[in-house]
Amino acid sequence: MLGSGGARGLAHIGAIEELEQRGYQITSIAGCSMGSIIAGMYAAGRLKEAKEWFLQVDKQLILKMMDINLLSTNSIVKGSRIIEELQTIVPDQPLESLRIPCSLVAADMIATDQVVFTKGSLFEAVRASISIPLFFEPIQRGRRLLVDGGILNPLPLDVVKRQKGDILVAMDISGKDKMAVPQENPEMVNLRKPLDFIESKGIGVPESVEDKLRELSTRVNVIRRKRARDLRRNVSFFGLLDRMNDMQIQQNTLLSLRLTPPDVHAVMPQYAYNTFDFDKAEEIIEQGRLLMRGALNDYEKKLAAQA
Repeated sequence: MLGSGGARGLAHIGAIEELEQRGYQITSIAGCSMGSIIAGMYAAGRLKEAKEWFLQVDKQLILKMMDINLLSTNSIVKGSRIIEELQTIVPDQPLESLRIPCSLVAADMIATDQVVFTKGSLFEAVRASISIPLFFEPIQRGRRLLVDGGILNPLPLDVVKRQKGDILVAMDISGKDKMAVPQENPEMVNLRKPLDFIESKGIGVPESVEDKLRELSTRVNVIRRKRARDLRRNVSFFGLLDRMNDMQIQQNTLLSLRLTPPDVHAVMPQYAYNTFDFDKAEEIIEQGRLLMRGALNDYEKKLAAQA
């Protein structure tokens, strides 16, 4: 199961590669948001090509794909260009024609429930599943208004098609972590340092200047300590909104794990990479491989102990 998480979703590529390298056969797959792109590419047999494409993505290409939606009141980007780029890797095709069952998840803003795509256009399903609210334009299908499936089911363990004897593998890229805030005891400021350089050149510095700088350093450090203890000063309005969304995704992920426990569970912290860190593709893919390797080692040790 491939979860949502923007650029962190590239970890799914490394996770899949590790599974296959160790002899595991993937018989079905499910994903939402970024996980839906990787799931769709894998089910279409084009993961290698997708990996090569993501490895050459840089900030320029990201900007090129941002088709700004100037007339919209509910989104920044139309989202058509990203789909056009993905279709250079694999042409659109029916989900039901893919080599393995593939389930992609979106959320319906009108009915407030999840929509699971198992038939119809691969890229219509992907486009709906990646529609981050307020960023990508929502997709209307009949009386449904579809957005990112990660809102309701960021780790869609319950929608994958399973046969008897299959093991359930989860690549969770929304692991719990702590928000990065300044330390309570920040590094102290020493405003006298420039004077050390001046004195090293043989230039004398009046004692009154030294006293003033020492006093100013003390005041600055008192203010910095106070601010470091007051966490409210370290979180902006938009930072709070973003963190609330992160917390919702984390809690929904934990709920999915409790309701449908996987046999193998690899976890990447939510703050390991930013949503748009696509220029770090190689690093993120390798992290996904290492995380899945550790999870598989734990699973196989557990099986050996039970034997």
